[in-house]
Amino acid sequence: MAKEEQKVWYACYGSNLLEERFRCYISGGQPKGAHRIYPGCTNRTFPSKNKRIIINREMYFAKRSKTWSGGGAVFIKSKIDENIETLGRMYLITRQQFIDLVKQEIKFEGNFDIDLKKVIEQGFLDMKNNSWYGQIIYLGEEEYHPIFTFTNEEYLENEINAPNEHYLRIIIEGLKETYLMTDAAIENYFKTKEGIKGFPIEAELSQLIRD
Repeated sequence: MAKEEQKVWYACYGSNLLEERFRCYISGGQPKGAHRIYPGCTNRTFPSKNKRIIINREMYFAKRSKTWSGGGAVFIKSKIDENIETLGRMYLITRQQFIDLVKQEIKFEGNFDIDLKKVIEQGFLDMKNNSWYGQIIYLGEEEYHPIFTFTNEEYLENEINAPNEHYLRIIIEGLKETYLMTDAAIENYFKTKEGIKGFPIEAELSQLIRD
């Protein structure tokens, strides 16, 4: 009998909170509002299990994403802060699906692998490939499977930028789907985030959340 492939949890905190969006990484396709088509994973079996996860690292928006018409992408700071709660969702996928997912996120061409054992041992791994999401972070275990997420190696304080409204709407829909949050709770969650606070989109939050 063939050995079952190792399973890992992929923890997300941005647009992949919305299951429909995450499916584009697994099966391929173009997310609503995005200017990019994802090739999908070699194994297109969608995970049967997902869970909420609280990530004790601060979320913010930065850089200018071509995928989202120049709006900021979402990141988390590498440093743990027990006073910070970033709302996440994790999907139980195979090790190879996680590697395929990261490969798509960083737009890598050619053979690609990640030493996940090293990530667990160190707590993180900087891939040093000049990608936006070049740091893999180990977040512990759930049901005997390791949990991983990714972000930038550095806190991009000089590149803070407001997200595109289509991108933000997807994250909002993902929060509603995952956490069943009220509009007021979602507004409170976002209005203090860097890339939202002090930007014109802050005044549009209420309308974006209601739409």
